[in-house]
Amino acid sequence: MLLYPVLLEWLEFAVRWLHVITAIAWIGSSFYFIALDLGLRSPIDKNHKANGEAWQVHGGGFYHIQKYMVAPERMPEELTWFKWESYATWLSGFALMILTYYLGAELLLVDPNVQDIPPWVAVFISVASLVFGWVLYDTICKSKFGEDNTRLMILLYIILVAMAWGYTQVFSGRAAFLHLGAFTATVMSANVFLIIIPNQKIVVKDLIAGRAPDPKYGKIAKQRSTHNNYLTLPVLFMMLSNHYPLAFAADYNWLIAALVFLMGVTIRHFFNTMHKHEGMLWWTWGATAVLFAAVIWLSTAGIYGQDDASEDVSAIGPYSQRFVAAAGFDEVHEIVTSNCSMCHAKEPAWEGMASPPKGVRLETPAQIATHAKDIWMQAGATDAMPPVGTYMTLDDDSRAAIRSWYQAGLEQPRPEFKLW
Repeated sequence: MLLYPVLLEWLEFAVRWLHVITAIAWIGSSFYFIALDLGLRSPIDKNHKANGEAWQVHGGGFYHIQKYMVAPERMPEELTWFKWESYATWLSGFALMILTYYLGAELLLVDPNVQDIPPWVAVFISVASLVFGWVLYDTICKSKFGEDNTRLMILLYIILVAMAWGYTQVFSGRAAFLHLGAFTATVMSANVFLIIIPNQKIVVKDLIAGRAPDPKYGKIAKQRSTHNNYLTLPVLFMMLSNHYPLAFAADYNWLIAALVFLMGVTIRHFFNTMHKHEGMLWWTWGATAVLFAAVIWLSTAGIYGQDDASEDVSAIGPYSQRFVAAAGFDEVHEIVTSNCSMCHAKEPAWEGMASPPKGVRLETPAQIATHAKDIWMQAGATDAMPPVGTYMTLDDDSRAAIRSWYQAGLEQPRPEFKLW
């Protein structure tokens, strides 16, 4: 019975590792080419057909790079395409979404305090919102309105803020931030898959056929690439936010998200301007600091402002209720409240801790049952908790009691396996 959660935990870890690896590859190549493109200078040889060139040094060698705004006069024998990094990042990210938030919808996706909806409805909203986001974004970019980049960026920002608010009205705070990141990352990856790469293939096809490529394809691809450039840092923030309840669990979490997107603009504007050899705009860091100060203030304006409906055992889902009925629950309840609730509480008693780690509270029977797997993994299957160096300790008997209780919960009659 315990094999399934162990394998699921390792599968999630493996997919998360893959996701990080591919994201590093995608973001690294993206940032490099943005910096390269902005830093190009006019060719020294005025008769050269290239529109820009750059000399770079790395790894003990010198590189001479040239760029053709539309295409070179002839098709080179070999082209290196930068696309799989983007595709693999999105696919691994969506796989991680399934493993973590869809299969764990009852715990991580649905919050009865926000919307008491069946898990299958939450999963449907999740998938539909990602599709909706791309269709809306792409439609606007292709419209007359999208021809003006400034007003387009303003409208896109308004849409992102609206989505931030909308997600927090449907999902748990942690899931809302994760979905805002997924919403944005879907737009970015779809830009590569559906716009940038197809446009480049059209140019290549024209070159092979001996036709002069239409420059509009390069212009469109450049617009989408610029959008990706400014969206990258906020996406990273959203993906990391699940470790920090001060961000996702605040009453004004959607405003925090809105300010994070502005910080992404100010930070990237500094580097983009620097790469264009137009100076160091240090004021952008001052603006970033002000925005971050506002984020800190908003995070303290309300953490867990509402009472937790999961204090009522009848309000938690059927999978969690099995662990309340399992043999040994009363003993485990005493163990957890005596050793874990100092930190995992609405108002942690541990000095210097403003919110419970990862937003996990273990003060009530319902909360303990809801986080049964986490308790078993952290304090039963391993000795990760309580942390070393604290005066709370769990002896072998207590850890054995947790393992026995979790095993008993798994053996309880369970509902048919489905998302609702």
